[in-house]
Amino acid sequence: MTAEHDHLEELVVHDQTHECGGFGESKVCVRIVGVADLPTRFGHFKIVGFWNNREAKDHVAIVHGDVVGGERVATRLHSECLTGDALGSLRCDCRDQLEAALKRIAETERGVVLYLRQEGRGIGLMNKIRAYALQDRGLDTVEANLALGFRDDERDYSIAAHMLMSLKIRSIALMTNNPNKVDQLQKLGINVAERVPHLLPPNPHNRFYLETKKNRSGHQIDFESLRVAEQADPVVVEDPEGHQ
Repeated sequence: MTAEHDHLEELVVHDQTHECGGFGESKVCVRIVGVADLPTRFGHFKIVGFWNNREAKDHVAIVHGDVVGGERVATRLHSECLTGDALGSLRCDCRDQLEAALKRIAETERGVVLYLRQEGRGIGLMNKIRAYALQDRGLDTVEANLALGFRDDERDYSIAAHMLMSLKIRSIALMTNNPNKVDQLQKLGINVAERVPHLLPPNPHNRFYLETKKNRSGHQIDFESLRVAEQADPVVVEDPEGHQ
């Protein structure tokens, strides 16, 4: 058994006596409940399961190397996206972002992807489908969320912050284009030592979505750099509808 697995197992044992209140408690409390080996097509990882007292949702950390006590640990916060992650939807860049993060972290000495159950920017799968229907009628992703009575982004990173604390990570290099993630984590006590851009070429179906994230939600996306990258290494997207 590797040293990093031993350190994670020690955290599991430690958290067995870590008392948390019931659901609805105002104070967030997170507990590591298990760790297992996770070989993937992107690299070899450990998967760490977490329980929390805020919601009946299971979040996980996908860990490479010995992150316990680490400084400037390469970190990606990824919100669940069934349509993108599992079904390969081209309407968003979620699957591309997840796969790129796993590949990138597998090449580093140590890193972690937090997979957070916050579908549809926190509005849930059914409301996400309703938002998609509004987008089909011409609304952008922000307008669709607002039309359904939500904020443009309902995600909360307090549980993610406590997951990082539970892993004893001292500081992170956060892979994100979203300044709100940086701001929330810093306010929650996480030392974000560096923001690492996480840019991926768009496809014809998600370009407007990405432009909306940049223009309406403040995401730091440099389309000129992406255009140059596309020309150097074009990405071919299979389109069953035959769009160019």
